[in-house]
Amino acid sequence: MTTPIYNKDEQVKYLKDRLELFMEVLDRIEPETADIEDIDRLIEIVDSIEEKFQSFQNRPETEPNKEV
Repeated sequence: MTTPIYNKDEQVKYLKDRLELFMEVLDRIEPETADIEDIDRLIEIVDSIEEKFQSFQNRPETEPNKEV
């Protein structure tokens, strides 16, 4: 399990990194030979980015029980 990210700048960096990974995977797929598993994997990546985005939106900017 990973440590939650509360800092908004770090959250944005995380999402950008995930989107960059998605683009790299997309660039490596050959349209002529792509199969359903390749498409499913792309959908999974997009879904995971969306889930993380939603969790970031609902997360406070500071860690619970920590003073700023």
